[in-house]
Amino acid sequence: MAAPDVLVIGGGLHGCSAALHLAMRGVAVTLVEKDYVGRHASGVNAGGVRRLGRALPEVPLSVASMELWRRIEDLTDDDCGFESHGQIKIAEDEADLEKCRARRETLLAAGFDHEEVIDRDELRARVSAISEHCVGGLLSRDDGAALPFRTVQAFRNKAERLGATILEGVAVARLARDRELWTATLADGRVLSAPVVVNAAGAWAGRFAAAFGEPVPVEAVAPMLMITERRPPFLAPVVGAISRTLSFKQFANGTVLIGGGYLGRADPDRDRTLVDHRKLAENARTVRDLFPVMRDAQVVRAWAGIEARTADGLPVIGPSSREPGLFHSFGYSLHGFQLGPIVGSILAELIVGGRTNLPISPFAINRFARSAAV
Repeated sequence: MAAPDVLVIGGGLHGCSAALHLAMRGVAVTLVEKDYVGRHASGVNAGGVRRLGRALPEVPLSVASMELWRRIEDLTDDDCGFESHGQIKIAEDEADLEKCRARRETLLAAGFDHEEVIDRDELRARVSAISEHCVGGLLSRDDGAALPFRTVQAFRNKAERLGATILEGVAVARLARDRELWTATLADGRVLSAPVVVNAAGAWAGRFAAAFGEPVPVEAVAPMLMITERRPPFLAPVVGAISRTLSFKQFANGTVLIGGGYLGRADPDRDRTLVDHRKLAENARTVRDLFPVMRDAQVVRAWAGIEARTADGLPVIGPSSREPGLFHSFGYSLHGFQLGPIVGSILAELIVGGRTNLPISPFAINRFARSAAV
């Protein structure tokens, strides 16, 4: 095997996106995934492609990523199941609606106008099955959803077609740097060397960062999802709620996906998750409250993926503050799927050209060191 220019650790969407964008720039890439690509949260999340409701530091990246989602088939040779029917956060009372107005004003002041406040009539025009007590909401018209596992595979396969080497089913057991060269010893004894490493190891990424003197307050979490039997068509947009935890959408085959961030239990050492049925029941009650049409729906399956959540809810994106040739992309805290296309591009820009035009300083890994020093 020829020595790569860049070694990517982790085969989630962010690792595969980095590999693809680097391969597009003619960089020799090897990606190492300890299980199979898309095995964890990247392949089993809700697939939300949303700018709606993002933390302000993420909005510029999210807006730029949406431009890539609009031409995702050009990028990956696959439409990734992406559909753009909008995303709406439901306001259940006047207090919720006031939060929508305040959010709109905050975004406008920052130079973004993609979130709009809608009243009761427009809400019902877009979501006719919504409960009578709901009074409006916050809409992002061009947001939507995609199929997570298909998306990760599309990025993986396109990267491979462009020359990237993808190694699955083998972990990086040890990573060391000697002068200008990183050496990764794999669990099967193979040794890979490269001048640049991308740490995109998801829930396990914090361990690599800590090993090189950059501990991050990050935990492995297990966001849960449920899917129901097929129902007659009643919903096009993806729906959330202003004051409750919810992500809710109906697929073309009639099944309905329910999630939003309720957590099960993650066991990253054993690659396992356990669902919490009590919390799933709470999630289902929210759906029954907001959508009377779902009161007799049967849940047929529930699951959880493993991913990393940081203490401030923002990801870590960019170069190491201590080790030359080390770049981080992890800690997406249950909302990294939509950012996948653009963050891969950002990492490729940083590695190849040393800079990006997008504002990534809020995601610097040394923000945690600064916080600890205060």
